[in-house]
Amino acid sequence: MSASSIIAMLGGLLLLCSMTGCTLFQASRQCGISECAGDARITADVEARFEEHPSIQPPNNIMVSTLNGVVYLGGDVDSPSAKADAELVARETPGVTGVVNSIVGRQTE
Repeated sequence: MSASSIIAMLGGLLLLCSMTGCTLFQASRQCGISECAGDARITADVEARFEEHPSIQPPNNIMVSTLNGVVYLGGDVDSPSAKADAELVARETPGVTGVVNSIVGRQTE
């Protein structure tokens, strides 16, 4: 793995962690420590739909969280098409009002 790939992956993870922290803080103010019930259902539905799509299966690593119907995607995938597929699947999930896609694509050599 090249140094630029490692830096890109670490930058993406840092962004995800900061975004997830803000998301969790806002959710905890509204719903307590766990996600709001509707948001938890959306997260579970998105994750279940990901299992139906081979293009976004492991070794891709996608994390999902939801706040007020907006799905936040993070992690890393093997290709730009896997990133786009993950966003499309999330957008098509019932109850989703928006998607913030912070997934980082790994560069294959």
